[in-house]
Amino acid sequence: MKPVNIGFGNIVNENRIVAVVSPEAAPVKRIVQVAKDSGTAIDATCGRKTRSVIICDSGHVVLSALMPETIAGKTASDIKD
Repeated sequence: MKPVNIGFGNIVNENRIVAVVSPEAAPVKRIVQVAKDSGTAIDATCGRKTRSVIICDSGHVVLSALMPETIAGKTASDIKD
């Protein structure tokens, strides 16, 4: 398990992350709304604006206040271009 800090002391297991996306697109907004309705949304923004949505293989949707590029940089630290 490699933990990834998604802001404000919140951590997600890197092996469970399927995608890190921006919350601005309409399909992502629908995914977040469905997750909220079904109880699988996890709000890790601590009251701040949602800047990224992390989709996990378990079906959970995690909202983060960090930019997607920031989270991707933390997860891809051992991947070289």
